[in-house]
Amino acid sequence: MNSDNVLNILWKGVKSKPRISLPKKKTQVAQDELIKVKKEESDSEESDVEEITETKLVKVEAETNPEHVGLRRKNGITVKGKNLPPPLESFDELVSVYGVDKNIVNNLKSAGYDGPTPIQMQAIPALLKGRQVLACAPTGSGKTVAFMAPVLASLGKPSRKGFRALILSPTRELAKQIFRECTLLSAGTGLKANYITKVRQDDAYGTKFSSKFDVLISTPNRLIHLLRLKPDLINLRSVEWLVVDESDKLFEAGTRGFRDQLAEIYKACDNENLKRAMFSATYTVHVARWCRKNLKKVVEITVGHRNTTVDKVEQELVYAGSEAGKLHAFRELIRKGISPPVLVFVQSKDRAKQLFNELIYDGINVDVIHSDRTQHQRDNVVRAFREGKIWVLICTDIMGRGIDFVGIKLVVNYDFPNSAISYIHRIGRTGRAGMSGRAVTYFTDEDKPALRTIARVMKDSGCPVPEYMLSLKKTSKRDRLKMENTVPNREDISTEAPKLKRFKSNKKSKKLAVQ
Repeated sequence: MNSDNVLNILWKGVKSKPRISLPKKKTQVAQDELIKVKKEESDSEESDVEEITETKLVKVEAETNPEHVGLRRKNGITVKGKNLPPPLESFDELVSVYGVDKNIVNNLKSAGYDGPTPIQMQAIPALLKGRQVLACAPTGSGKTVAFMAPVLASLGKPSRKGFRALILSPTRELAKQIFRECTLLSAGTGLKANYITKVRQDDAYGTKFSSKFDVLISTPNRLIHLLRLKPDLINLRSVEWLVVDESDKLFEAGTRGFRDQLAEIYKACDNENLKRAMFSATYTVHVARWCRKNLKKVVEITVGHRNTTVDKVEQELVYAGSEAGKLHAFRELIRKGISPPVLVFVQSKDRAKQLFNELIYDGINVDVIHSDRTQHQRDNVVRAFREGKIWVLICTDIMGRGIDFVGIKLVVNYDFPNSAISYIHRIGRTGRAGMSGRAVTYFTDEDKPALRTIARVMKDSGCPVPEYMLSLKKTSKRDRLKMENTVPNREDISTEAPKLKRFKSNKKSKKLAVQ
């Protein structure tokens, strides 16, 4: 399937309302019915950092309750849509106002939530009202609970109809984390969730497999494989809620994205009453544009400034000169003292292996996670890291999407991120749930083309940035797309290569001397 045409066939049958043109005749329009909309659109649809402001007249329904307006402003909530539900001030309102099962509210409190976070304040009421949602909130802001709690509440009691809610995420680790949250929140309700751990050829998925569960949590690839392998066993025709977590990643085309897989899954969810919700920490123009066109009565929710990091993270850029300089700088960082746990990001699995082989003999508890390791190995590494048995975890961008590690003190971008979106998700592993954190990003001369974009994100997040970085030449659309879809060809991470080279040259010199 051509990925360029996938967006045009997603959720086929959903008709968008025709645009209503404003009358050409000059009329006096109430000020509260017109807003200035920022067109968060850079030269590239994928990179939404450098914004071009365009003034448009968009008719919206004005919020008349000053308490609601003040509460949203106080919590940095921006919301667009008609007939907006009031923000949630406490979880007790879920029972008194919305009639939510007390078990879910008690489970929220038992999990340590004293009150709703900003994204939960607006997203939970919107979803409980049956509204379709496009939500953007910083990493670590409680987005999983923001969609999981209202979806479980809307399902009510268990049924034998089959899966009634489908949650999609880009990685297995994130899917498993969502499954744990769902299990915790649904305790006492009778609702059952299933996480597709492994697609097997045996009879693990029987004829009544779908009817045993109410919620299905999966990655697109595993679900697609199971749909093709056993099409009669996975029934998605009863799905009432389709939630796409990390929607910007799942909407990407090409080998790094899941757009084609999404199209196939959407076709299988043919319930005419299907409701959809998109959640992510970063905002991309093409996702927002598609939602406005195809999701009826969509509510757009944004917490804080789009495509910025939380202000609790201390960010710094460190010039390392070369690949050898990066390894020296990182070892010097460790020598000065670090507070585990620490996440280190590199651009590929090969470089992850190389850095691991360098650090394994440095006397620190280090491990590595990448796609070549089995699921069992990856689960063991993640568990050991959570338990504090591993101090430093080397990983690729696979761990930068939604994974919640408690108490990450430091994130190191050993390899420079290839986009602002990647940078935001990487350092979003620290500074979560109101805690402070630190992020160190190394760069070399090879990273200069992308330096301005990352510096802009840091400045917008309130971090000091040298002026020369912001005055660098702006990258063209073509070059930016190329950088986002490829990785630089860097030298291997190794301290042995230079020694081997010198040894050979010395040997050659001795031969010449003998002659």
